[in-house]
Formats: sequence, C-alpha cells, structure tokens
Amino acid sequence: MIHKYRLNGYRIVMDTNSGAVHLFEEAPFLMLDYLEKEDSVPELPPQDMMEALRGQFDEETLTQAYAELRELYTSGQLFSADEYEKFATMMTNAPIKSMCLNIAHDCNLRCEYCFAAKGDFGRGRMLMPLEVAKKAIDFLIEKSGPRHNLEVDFFGGEPLMNFDVVKETVAYARSIEKAHNKNFRFTITTNGLLLTDDKIDFINREMSNVVLSIDGRKEVNDRLRVRTNGSGSYDTIVPRFQKLVATRGKDKDYYARGTFTKYNLDFTEDVLHLVDLGFDQVSVEPVVSDPKLSYSIQEEDLPRVFEEYERLANTIIARKKEGRGFNFFHFMLDLNQGPCAIKRLRGCSCGNEYVAVTPEGDIFPCHQFVGEDEWKMGNVLDGSYDMERKNMFALANVYSKEQCKNCWAKFYCSGGCNANNWQYEGDIHKPHSIACALEQKRLECAVMIQAALAE
Repeated sequence: MIHKYRLNGYRIVMDTNSGAVHLFEEAPFLMLDYLEKEDSVPELPPQDMMEALRGQFDEETLTQAYAELRELYTSGQLFSADEYEKFATMMTNAPIKSMCLNIAHDCNLRCEYCFAAKGDFGRGRMLMPLEVAKKAIDFLIEKSGPRHNLEVDFFGGEPLMNFDVVKETVAYARSIEKAHNKNFRFTITTNGLLLTDDKIDFINREMSNVVLSIDGRKEVNDRLRVRTNGSGSYDTIVPRFQKLVATRGKDKDYYARGTFTKYNLDFTEDVLHLVDLGFDQVSVEPVVSDPKLSYSIQEEDLPRVFEEYERLANTIIARKKEGRGFNFFHFMLDLNQGPCAIKRLRGCSCGNEYVAVTPEGDIFPCHQFVGEDEWKMGNVLDGSYDMERKNMFALANVYSKEQCKNCWAKFYCSGGCNANNWQYEGDIHKPHSIACALEQKRLECAVMIQAALAE
C-alpha cells in the first residue's frame, strides 16, 4: 500500500508498511497511477502505462523511471509486505506504565468546549483526598510489574486547586520508588490562574513535563476560556506562563497547548502568537465536540482547515530557515526510526498500559472516559480491576478497526482516539471520520516540512 500526493511543489510517495518516504520526479510519480491497483512493480513495465506516458516522456526517461521503481520495490521500500498484522493478537497482559490522576474534579474556568463538563466530569465538584492518591500510586506500582519507569500526570479540572495533595503525592511516590525499583516521571496540566512563584519552583523541580493551557490570541482565548464570572483569563496567565518557561531549564519539557474551533480557523495566527510570546513548543489542536454546537468543526470546514495547516507548514519552514524555528506538536514526525511496532498498532495504550483515576478512586480507561460509568474498570480503594476490559483495549488496534485496515496513515495515527471513536461514532473500533481527515492532512504537511528542510 502506498500514498502519493503533491504538496508545495513536491511529489511525495509514502510506503505504508515499510515507512519509507520518497520524493519522485514526474515520470515515476505518474507511473504509480498504473501500479497502485496491482500493489506491485512487476519485472516488465505494463504496456498500457508505457503507451499512455510516451506522449509526455522520451523512452530513456521512462525506462530509467521504471527501473528506479523496480529497485525500490525489490528492496522492500515500495508496495512492501505487511509484517505487522501477525503481532495484532499478541499484545495482551502488558503491565501498566502510566496513570492520569484526576487530582481535582473542579476548575476555576468554565471553558465552553471542555470535554470534562467544565471541570467536574458530570460527577460533582470534588478534590482527590491524599488517601486516594496514595492508593493510586500503590496500584500503579503493583500493576506495573517489572517496568522501571512510570509516569503520573496530575490532571483535572485544574490540579493547582488541590496543590497540597499534588506535592504530598509526589513526596509519597519518591519515598517508596527505590524500594520497588521504580522511577516516577511526573507531569501536570494547568490553566495557570493559580500559579505562584512557589508553585512554579515546585513544578520546574519535580515535573518532567508541564502542559500550559492557552488558546492563543487574547480575543480567541478569552472567548471560550472564561472564569466562573465570565471574564477572560489571558491577561493573568500569560506572564505566569512566561515566567515558568523562562525559569524551567533546558532539561525539562513543556508545551503551550491550545484548542482551535470554528471561530478561529486562522489558527496559524494563534500558533505564531504563542511563539512570539516566547513559547517554542506549541500544540494547537482541533476541538472535538458535539457537531450541533456552534464552535464545532464540521466536515464542511475541512477544506479551510487543510488550507490553514498548509499555511502553518510553510510558515514553519520559513522560520526554521531563518533561525527562528519552533516545534508544532502535530507536525513532529520521526521518519528515521519512529515508534515501536506495538505503538504503531494501537497508539496511546488507553485502558491497557494507561488508566485514569478519579477523586473517588474509580479507574477508567483514560481521562476522556471518566464520568461514563459503563466504562469503569475498578477502584483503587477496594482493589478491583477488570482484566477482561483491559485485554479488550489491548486488542483494539488498526487491524480490529475495519476502516483502518486499508488506510495509508494507520501506522501513524494507530487507529485514532478510542474515547472520541466511542463518543462520536458509538464504537471504539470505528474511527471518528473528521479526526481521521485532520490526521491525514497533518501527516502530509509533516512529511512535506521534512522534505523542504532537507534541501
């Protein structure tokens, strides 16, 4: 299986199974139109192809182009065989490696598009007691088996509303990690309203990664990211985020994370605004919400969004060549090595190697399933844990999702977000169609960026 496309003057060909990416001249690029249905490059060139192209190219050009295609095919870089499907049913019984601690089911913002029902996940506003947090750490250690490196993400709501428990949880984990041969890596996601110098110091010392929630330009951010009284948050959070990043150090990760909606389809401006504020690690992601809502991105918006991704890609190329580069999360792509085979097949490990824990101790497949009781997997307080459901998620991969099997992008998106698939398509095995289209476009742009920067 291959995917071929033109973008920004490049003729790009991606081989799905091998991961090889090629830049072609016109003749071999056009030849692929005649070979795709056969999914191979036979030893002798098809006569109908040669006859059709003789009016555009001389015989030597055609002969050389076909020889190049044939060489790529025989070396396993074009129409390569699928070597992954045999692993699809062999991925159960993996130990847990990461956990989302919903440390606060409360928030001091009321963001309109919030998937967490504006902070409480539809379960009532509450903060996680330290007892539950400690039991969650114990659960992760117990279920992690021989894994040494473990990850815990403090999430909400707004986790800084329960900051004392955050600190005590970190201290507890650190106090027992060596005894269990574990190493904890902590992250936190915050809207920034409660940041103080002391909190910034703690975060920069203890958190390996921090996600700073801000949507971009003031007018964009303050339209949907509002306080409980309806006022905006931009003026308060920007200087606090800038201070956190300025004092963070080069060995710790962070990124400014925004959401774009139907209201700001010119989201390149928001990305550049964040960069110009001093944030060189940026993610501005499309809203995923009920299509009936006014700010939701609809199928009819996709051409405009695709145009904007191309605009952003060209801007990234220009800035990097000028020495003013920055990273945009959805365009970060490793074409040389990339993720391991298992991650290519099932993606984020939702419900299998990754779980979320609520303030009440309930275990869910991930933070986006929280509040949906039919997906509850157990509770850290009573020790219950649904292994049957865990194995179901372990086997949710690109081969168990019918629409993914023949998709050229399957080993990059790994079947999409299980929570979004269930919420908007009614089945974790049915990819969300708009999300698929967006992911495919981002991949095309990401590959094109690498082609341009390699020149």
